[in-house]
Amino acid sequence: MFHPPHPETYRDQLRAFLREDWGTQDWTTAAVPDRPMTARVVAKGNLVLAGLPMAAEILRLACPSITIETPKKDGQKVAAGMEVIRLRGSSHGILLAERVMLNLLQRLSGTATLTRQFVDAIEGTGARILDTRKTTPGLKVLEKYAVRCGGGVNHRLTLGDGVLLKENHLAAAGGIRAAVEAARRTAPNLVRIEVEVENLGQLKACLDLPEVDGVLLDNMGLEQMREAVALRDRSGKRLFLEASGNLTLDRARAVAETGVDFLSVGALTHSAPAVDISLRLD
Repeated sequence: MFHPPHPETYRDQLRAFLREDWGTQDWTTAAVPDRPMTARVVAKGNLVLAGLPMAAEILRLACPSITIETPKKDGQKVAAGMEVIRLRGSSHGILLAERVMLNLLQRLSGTATLTRQFVDAIEGTGARILDTRKTTPGLKVLEKYAVRCGGGVNHRLTLGDGVLLKENHLAAAGGIRAAVEAARRTAPNLVRIEVEVENLGQLKACLDLPEVDGVLLDNMGLEQMREAVALRDRSGKRLFLEASGNLTLDRARAVAETGVDFLSVGALTHSAPAVDISLRLD
């Protein structure tokens, strides 16, 4: 079960998106009559929905009197031709909201659709799909919500949500042990510590440190990942293993079948293609 972020966390951004699109005057809309009309938002291809609460909020900000119905819900698979929103109200209000609303709905649904493809690709393996912090500035909360709509799991939302000691942190600290011990002294007790490793020797160093909760296997081959899982299992240490790097749809299942717990996929938020959704006034 997933829940959308509270509107207060994104309403100001939506207002800014509308201001950016409107500029000083919409001469095109001003040139046509303003009258009550109905409209339909329709999926033009098969997709997974994400962003309906945000789309509705954009419509309300453009024209508070618009009435909105959503026959479908975020997280649902939708076939081409299906209605996802029905609305009635001022034709001017609908036209003023149209482009911003569709842009966001198409982008978020694109992320949800790609996420679901990865989730389906590894079904039955026990592994789960994670996002990353490779998000669009200003859209992080909404893009990570779209990942949840697609069946994925969120990694850190902010830097304060966990410790992830990557290559540069380890270099700055003087090695894995020094970095982990410093992180444990610095971070709150309930904050988990994860370490990025590039080889099995670094993994073994992490297995010797009780403070480590998880290990990110960076750009490892399949055989290395299988060895990493075997090392973890033999150690008896209950830490999670996260695979990262070059995780394409074609490769995802083979990676999941190595026994890792998570696959983190930056493409979910930085490269997901927008889906095709349109609005038609009746």
